[in-house]
Amino acid sequence: MQTTHSGSAPRESVRRVALASMVGTSIEWYDFFVFGTASALVFNRLFFPTFDAVAGTLAAFATFAVGFVARPVGGLVFGHFGDRIGRKTMLVLTLTMMGVATFLMGLMPTYAAIGVWAPILMVALRFVQGLAVGGEWGGAVLMATEHSGGKRRGFFGSFAQMGSAVGGLLSTGMFLAMQQLPEDDFVAWGWRVPFLISIVLVFVGLFIRLRIMESPVFAQIKETRRVVKVPAVELLRSDTRNVLLAAGLYMAHGTLFYAMTVYTLSYMSDAYGLARNTYLIGVTAAGAIQCLTIPMYGALSDKVGRRPVIIFGTLFIVAFAIPLNFMITSQTPVLTWLAVVIGICVGHNAVYSPTAALYSEMFPAHVRYSGASLGYQLGGAIAGFVPLTAGYLVGTAGGAYWPIAALIAGGGLIGFVCVLFVRPHAEAHPREPAAELGHARAEASSTSRA
Repeated sequence: MQTTHSGSAPRESVRRVALASMVGTSIEWYDFFVFGTASALVFNRLFFPTFDAVAGTLAAFATFAVGFVARPVGGLVFGHFGDRIGRKTMLVLTLTMMGVATFLMGLMPTYAAIGVWAPILMVALRFVQGLAVGGEWGGAVLMATEHSGGKRRGFFGSFAQMGSAVGGLLSTGMFLAMQQLPEDDFVAWGWRVPFLISIVLVFVGLFIRLRIMESPVFAQIKETRRVVKVPAVELLRSDTRNVLLAAGLYMAHGTLFYAMTVYTLSYMSDAYGLARNTYLIGVTAAGAIQCLTIPMYGALSDKVGRRPVIIFGTLFIVAFAIPLNFMITSQTPVLTWLAVVIGICVGHNAVYSPTAALYSEMFPAHVRYSGASLGYQLGGAIAGFVPLTAGYLVGTAGGAYWPIAALIAGGGLIGFVCVLFVRPHAEAHPREPAAELGHARAEASSTSRA
């Protein structure tokens, strides 16, 4: 494969890599999200039947959160090897791990069959899912942004972000289809179908990923022998601040997303008796519209900068909390659908989409996989407890929804503060890869001081 003088790949190759990143992350997030939807719909009955309704739901959400605890571990492990061995190899491995774990979930016996071993084994498989997705995101984003080179990192990086929307769309669409079955059939076997079908998607994803080239930035790191022995140590020694800011920035979009797509799904049914598939219509519509808004925000961040777009998103999330509370508690399906669509496609996406490029710009190339993955997944680990926290807050508030709106606004405020302090490691020149520019500036600075 030929490359340009700047080190970026030809445009058709960039597009192919961006598409591969989107397909791979779509499958990974599909696998991750089917668990969240199943947690809200059936896991309390099938794996925690000895609890009362509220405690069973909380136990199911706690199992959901286990995957998020595993994500920083996956970020560290796969970030280490991604910075030492390469981005592509890690992406093949994470996709395989995720697919196998999800497929096995679809075969899992329930509590009625094997007792306490059912939730224990489910938690173990959820941990494997978390490890895989913890290593997936950083690699997929870096493959897209490092192949793109200069001007359009925001746009091409957003394709990896779009995988979350497509995966969520596939997940909720599958559950909507399965919920057309009689309730007894859905509980008996219908919930398993979305898990089992993932193995087919994994084979498709592997076929695509095995055909793309390694990141040109990593290839140059190997060629110039700048691979570090322990990337995480080097990262934390020099860039701990950016890791923590990346984690805090995640809270803006992560809190809103998991509150609205996981917890509120359960809330609408328990509090108002709204059919669960009614709310899923809104989530599905939001997933479809995100396929337009995510690349739109990514492209906008290339024109006006990452920070202005993200600042808009975080402030919108804070301001939207009051109308969100009204729309959710209105018990009007159209308003609840609008709440999900507006909250996710405007506020969430304005923060979420540009972070692909921003995180890749916050860390030098030789520790970039570790830095982007660890920062992102630390935030994800905290946000993973949002459904569990939301359930507790609503319980203490007597069933009112306003604590959830306040929780979402709090996440937006944290993200707003963090983005104000973010300082990219190297501003990429349109004709020069970010990693090389960062090293050139470092050398120039060293020379001037000498």
